[in-house]
Amino acid sequence: MDDIRSQFPILQREVNGKQLVYLDNAATTQKPKQVIDSITNYYTNYNANVHRGLHTLSTEATNAYEEAHRKAADLIGATPEEVFFVSNATEGLNFICNTVAEQGLEEGDVVVITEMEHHSNIVPWQMASRRKKFKLEWIPVTESASGLDLSYLEFLVRKYREKLKLISFVHISNVLGVKTDVKKVVEIAKTVGALTVLDATQTVAHTQIDVGELDIDYLVFSGHKMFGPTGIGVVYGKHELLEETEPWLGGGDMISKVWKNGAEWAELPWRFEAGTPNIAGGVGLMSAIDWMANNLLMTQVEAHEKALTKIAVEGLKRDSRIKIFGPDDADKRNSLVSFVVNGMHPHDVSSMLDEYGIAVRAGYHCAEPLHKRFNMQPTVRASFSVYNTEDEVKYFLEILDKVISEFVG
Repeated sequence: MDDIRSQFPILQREVNGKQLVYLDNAATTQKPKQVIDSITNYYTNYNANVHRGLHTLSTEATNAYEEAHRKAADLIGATPEEVFFVSNATEGLNFICNTVAEQGLEEGDVVVITEMEHHSNIVPWQMASRRKKFKLEWIPVTESASGLDLSYLEFLVRKYREKLKLISFVHISNVLGVKTDVKKVVEIAKTVGALTVLDATQTVAHTQIDVGELDIDYLVFSGHKMFGPTGIGVVYGKHELLEETEPWLGGGDMISKVWKNGAEWAELPWRFEAGTPNIAGGVGLMSAIDWMANNLLMTQVEAHEKALTKIAVEGLKRDSRIKIFGPDDADKRNSLVSFVVNGMHPHDVSSMLDEYGIAVRAGYHCAEPLHKRFNMQPTVRASFSVYNTEDEVKYFLEILDKVISEFVG
């Protein structure tokens, strides 16, 4: 663990005179020096546009950018033709929503999302449903907030049959930390031929994922939540689906020919990357994937983060002033816990923890409908990564007790 921590320069800094304890990994992860250096190296030594030049710098940049696609595809068990880059998972979900909605949905069709979704998997569908007049249904969270009630999805399938066209859902909740049974959702969807879209943003840094094994139709994730840079995200789509999809954005590089009266699209996946892409982001993402492959065994990552989560959950449960949002069984969670403190606004909790160098998130975590479903105010969220330690979690619990006592008594 010390060897891993030493590779993250930011973990050496102090905040308010205290050693930084970074527990906001569900918002973004920190970056290893290897990733930082790879981006610097790109700008220092081979900064050029891709797919546009025959000179050495352009060739080197193109080779690196295309290799990044291959590495991203390998990470999730896809082929390079099935993977393209966007600015983040939010743009990826907007791409899927807009292409499917504009090209395949009509009035009276049904799209299903869930109460656990991040706003990025809610708002685009709401916007599209107003334009295309399709119906939006929600899979509820169980009363215990321990996951999705998939029996309701089965009810929706019986109710709408072939009118149910698509199910878009999150793999791991960024608020509850609970995992969705992806294979079960896909199995139900297939009974009526519905497409499936998986938000794996909170997955790729914490557990292995294989799109072939899951048989998911589309998947998205962001680089910055898996030790890569901001501004780069990944969209996966089954080859046969992408082949049938019209591009969402038009411009340079996504075409093979252009005439006054039309254009011919480039081959997959480049037809979905219009204009100059985030080349440095692609290089940084590739470096992050390499770093994970060379430093992490995902089964060990899961075990380590489970241990940290258990310490946090057990410590929070012992304090009667604290209410945990979601299951209080750490075995049902993945690397995060959200909670409220009686008599304290979450922003006060976060601000006071920051005085001791502890970084947590306070708010709705871009999941306001989930909070409202349980009549919850904004929550405090502590989220863990592979570089966090048991001592850090214990320090967090110790200081949390201290600030609550100072504020509430």
